[in-house]
Amino acid sequence: MADGPAASTATADVSPHADFEQVGAVADAVLYEGYLLYPYRRSSAKNRVRWQFGVLFPRHWVEADGPVTPTVSGSADSWYQRTECLVRPRRPDATVRVRLRYLQMQRKQVQETGPDGGHRDVPSLRTADGTVHLTFDEAVPREAEITLRLDERAHQGTTVPVGAPGGTDVEPLPRDAGRVVRVREELRGTVTVTAERLASDLVRLQVRTTHTGLAPAPRTARDEALRGAFIATHTLIGGDGVEFVSLIDPPAALHDQVRACRNEFTFPVLGGDPGTARVLLSAPIILPDHPQVAPESPGDLHDAAEIDEILTLRTMLLTDEEKREARATDPRAAAILDRVDTMPPEVFARLHGAVRSLTPSRPAAPPGERPSRAAAASGERPAWWQEGGDDGLSPATDTVRVDGVPLGGGSRVRLRPRGRGADAQDMFLAGRTAEVAAVFHDVDGSVHLAVTLDDDPASELHTWYGRFHYFRPDELEPLEPAREPAPSDTPAAEA
Repeated sequence: MADGPAASTATADVSPHADFEQVGAVADAVLYEGYLLYPYRRSSAKNRVRWQFGVLFPRHWVEADGPVTPTVSGSADSWYQRTECLVRPRRPDATVRVRLRYLQMQRKQVQETGPDGGHRDVPSLRTADGTVHLTFDEAVPREAEITLRLDERAHQGTTVPVGAPGGTDVEPLPRDAGRVVRVREELRGTVTVTAERLASDLVRLQVRTTHTGLAPAPRTARDEALRGAFIATHTLIGGDGVEFVSLIDPPAALHDQVRACRNEFTFPVLGGDPGTARVLLSAPIILPDHPQVAPESPGDLHDAAEIDEILTLRTMLLTDEEKREARATDPRAAAILDRVDTMPPEVFARLHGAVRSLTPSRPAAPPGERPSRAAAASGERPAWWQEGGDDGLSPATDTVRVDGVPLGGGSRVRLRPRGRGADAQDMFLAGRTAEVAAVFHDVDGSVHLAVTLDDDPASELHTWYGRFHYFRPDELEPLEPAREPAPSDTPAAEA
């Protein structure tokens, strides 16, 4: 597709947009997820295999060993990312802004000055002041932004070049002991944005990012090929006069249109504050709608899946020698150590758990009185914190009614995970059949059914040690005909 007059682009120092700022912290966590993991040292085995998310290589190199199967998780290397989403234009001159963000690898090579004044590559070098310099792969953040008006020309689409120039920077070390040479290879790619009007108030937007640079030799090692790759590639989509539709929890009227959206090597979710739909984050990792960085978090630890308190405690336990190596490995590692070493006690105390919401508690049952099975199933909070408070419940034999069918141990069901509140991993099991193993009542009065998949070859093993998938009653479709309930059936709410 050719460039059109409805588009503009910039490839550096893009002025921040208010909607994009709402997801800035989360987007940065995506950008640097796994950049350098605890214990933040070059010698650590986990830091010798890096750059696992959103990596785009040249197509010919990716296909050299066979085709890649697209996955929404982006765990496989690819030459492109494709995002499709639904947009509601709210005025005739509505526009969308697409911001592409990624890392460009920068090879930091330490060189020692020889007797003849020449330089030779070395893995490390200690200067006279005691500072250690290590050879390591760094990364430079890059951005490109495209604006597209959602008028009659938008369906033709627009393609713009993106990328970053190559270059070499030389940093002399004190007393001519050597130098640090940083080298970047040129990156070339394109971003294509198209908009298909599905109705007067609904547009399907497609954003496709493609690596178009020269491919290395087919058998080039991945570590070497990464020098010419787009790393941690992700997209922010916002605009003026537009509103996005959740692809995780769409309105019922748009269910079919959402299912028709095709996303490859990326997972788009609503960003910003809950209740808003002005910005979309399309990331190479699975996130919920409106992801947020915990307000207690004092800064990035390069692993958004970990708990800040645990990583902070582990970092405190590094020896002085380990900390010296971490500081020499990368400036971002040094910044983490500085933050941990100077963290005030009140900031550290805030990391020790947080209560996000509270539900009103019901009075505990009087001493000696057991909550009835019917009361527990009807939503009343069972007094399980009292000894013997769950004597009226039996996960192996209890049942819950769904569409008139009592489901319990041994019942056959089809999995229908709902978008709202469903675990992202559960969505991959939609349509699969399973067998119910038990019915569990939670302390908040909710009910979950433990199931094992019919086509899981390890289902017997999972049952043996009690490892199950858990679904709400309204996420299960009975595969048995309705019948008159037995007196012992649990009168839970219908799905």
